[in-house]
Amino acid sequence: MNAVEFQHVAKSYAIYESPGGRLTELATLNRLRRHRDFLALDDVSFSAERGETFCIIGQNGAGKSTLLQIVAGILTPTSGRVEVNGRVAALLELGAGFNPEFTGRDNVYLNAAIMGLSKRQIDQRLQSIEDFAEIGDFVHQPVKTYSSGMLMRLAFGVAIHVDPEVLLVDEALAVGDFYFRQRCMRKVHELRARGVTILFVSHAVNDVRAIGDRALWLDHGRVAAIGGADEVVTAYLAAMAEKEAGEARKPWLPREISEPGLEGPAPVLRSIPNIDQRRGDGGAEIIGIGVFDRDGRPLPQLEPCQTVMLRVSARANRRLARPVAGFVMRNHLGLDFAGADTEREGTELGALEPGEIVTVDFVLDLPELYPAAFSFSPFIADSAGMDYTVCDRIDNAIALQMARSEQQVYGYMYAPCRVEVNARLRTAHLSEKPLG
Repeated sequence: MNAVEFQHVAKSYAIYESPGGRLTELATLNRLRRHRDFLALDDVSFSAERGETFCIIGQNGAGKSTLLQIVAGILTPTSGRVEVNGRVAALLELGAGFNPEFTGRDNVYLNAAIMGLSKRQIDQRLQSIEDFAEIGDFVHQPVKTYSSGMLMRLAFGVAIHVDPEVLLVDEALAVGDFYFRQRCMRKVHELRARGVTILFVSHAVNDVRAIGDRALWLDHGRVAAIGGADEVVTAYLAAMAEKEAGEARKPWLPREISEPGLEGPAPVLRSIPNIDQRRGDGGAEIIGIGVFDRDGRPLPQLEPCQTVMLRVSARANRRLARPVAGFVMRNHLGLDFAGADTEREGTELGALEPGEIVTVDFVLDLPELYPAAFSFSPFIADSAGMDYTVCDRIDNAIALQMARSEQQVYGYMYAPCRVEVNARLRTAHLSEKPLG
């Protein structure tokens, strides 16, 4: 018997153009239709076996949270059959099921009782829950005074201590600090080993790959793919990369870039795949960016320990006495991961006159990074005199997925190290009486 089973499940919501539409339908006993149907889930079928970690991925609005709420019994499906076997513990919306006026301890008793535990059972687990949450004396304060991280700590502590047979996790770990997040992931692995079925929703595809047995990719409420976690995540990321390339924005200014007369082997790039944000005084502009291999071929993805060339083309709109070109490399969390510029690397570009174009190649020896999406944000600046003026900077102009390494990468990257055996002592030596 499967722990969770969906058969042709659909969930529909009535969307009204105005509040009066609902009243009109009620007054006419639905003879006058004043709404349109929105299918949050459409013909979804899957099964999660006992002891399996089943992950659900997809873009915002794909129906992931709706699916978990149906499993939890919060929502009922419009059509189809849902079967859930076993005690369910859910970490859905942050603070869901917590009374903000109650203390943390009161909410522990309330939530655990809702999940079917007796007061005696809760008494036996209370200290373990408090120790896991690590919120100290705040457990005696109303939860309305808690930070989002404290609230998540307590909610997660309750959920894993009620002996669930099915655990639902919906992006709950995203608000935790790194230390606590690692503790939670270790606990998830412990629950897996105990045979607990876990339905895990996350945008962190690396977590999905790390803990998932199988994955379901939802796209606008429909099943796009289902199978092994690694295969489904790979297909999902490839589709997102293709979508991003298809929605590439045009250069900032609608002028054609004229290449005749340019000297040197480096061509001018005239494509910017993406523009999340753009800022600068306009004294110069980025007109193209690309990532290439050693032979100058565009790269579809990054490889660990690979040498790549990031090429940036820029045009001066006014005279730049001391131009500086560079980039910032960001990880999937939006954190600035690395960066470089011509001034730091000791390369002088020379003054640029209005209308002049410069193309700069940054050759990078990538370390062994964890498999995630990395983006490059190029910039062009003028550092003449004591001033440093940003002329143009584009956030996340191009993004590529890092392929998986043959060896597991712990943390963010593998730092090469040298291992030396300092000494080896026989057991007999260790038992000798110390001198003196």
